[in-house]
Amino acid sequence: MSKTTKKTWKTKLHEIIYEADTPAGKLFDIILLVTIIASILLVMLESVDSYDKKYHAFLNISEWIITMLFSFEYIARIITVKKPIKYITSFYGIVDLLSTIPKYISLIFGGVHALAALRALRLLRVFRILKLGRYIGASNNLLLALKASRAKILVFLFVVVILAVILGTVMYLVEGKDHGFSNIPQSIYWCIVTLTTVGFGDITPQTPIGQLIASIVMILGYGIIAVPTGIVTAEFTNRPKSSLDSTKNTVNLNTQACPNCSAEKHKDNAEFCYKCGHPLNHG
Repeated sequence: MSKTTKKTWKTKLHEIIYEADTPAGKLFDIILLVTIIASILLVMLESVDSYDKKYHAFLNISEWIITMLFSFEYIARIITVKKPIKYITSFYGIVDLLSTIPKYISLIFGGVHALAALRALRLLRVFRILKLGRYIGASNNLLLALKASRAKILVFLFVVVILAVILGTVMYLVEGKDHGFSNIPQSIYWCIVTLTTVGFGDITPQTPIGQLIASIVMILGYGIIAVPTGIVTAEFTNRPKSSLDSTKNTVNLNTQACPNCSAEKHKDNAEFCYKCGHPLNHG
C-alpha cells in the first residue's frame, strides 16, 4: 500500500469516525448511538436475576460482541489522528476507554462488567449528530453563573451544616435514645434528611417539643432549596448581555474535526484548523 493510499484511507476513516457532516459520518454515529443504547439495556437486563438465568448466554455473548466493536472503534480513533495521546487523554477518549475495559476486567474481578453502564456518557455525542453544539453556549453561561456564585453558595452550605449540627444536637437532647435518636450523628442525619425534604421516616420525633422542632426544620427546608436557586438566578440575570449572546458566535460551526490536533467547532467552509493551522481536508 503506497503512502498516498494510506493517507487517503486514514482521511476517509477519520471523516467517518470524527465528523457528522457527511452521510457516512452520520450513519456511523447513529449506529454507534444505537449500539451504546443496546449495550446499556443488556447490562440492565443482566442485573435482573430472572432474565440473567434465562438468557445468560445470549446476554453475555451480545455484550462481548459489543465490547469487541467498541475496542475496534477505540483503536480506529487512535490510529486516524496524528496526536493519539491528545485523544486518549481527552474527555471523550477517557470515556471511550472506560466504556470498553469493564468487560475485560470482569474476567479477573466478577461483577465489574456492570460498569459498562458508563457508556451512557458516550451518548453525549448526540450533540454532534444533531448539531446541537452551537447551542451549548447557553449552558456555558449557566456554568459561568454557578462559578461566579460559588463563594456565596459555599457560605450558605456552611451555614446549613452548622444549622444541622445544632438542630440535630437539640433533637438528641429532646427525643433521646428511646425515640430513635440514639446519638448525635444519628440525630444530625435525621436533620439533614428533613432539611432536604427527603424524609425517609426511619426516625420520627414523638414528643410535642420534638415535633415542633421538626416542623420548623421542614419549613426551613423549603427556604434552603430556594436560596441557592435565587443566588444563581440573580448572578445569571446580572451577567453582561454580551456574554448571554455568545451563542451567536457559534451559529456557523460544524462537526469537522482536525486530523492533527482533534480540535472541533470549525466554521463552515474552513480549509485550515483555527488551532494548529493543519489542512482540514487532507490526511
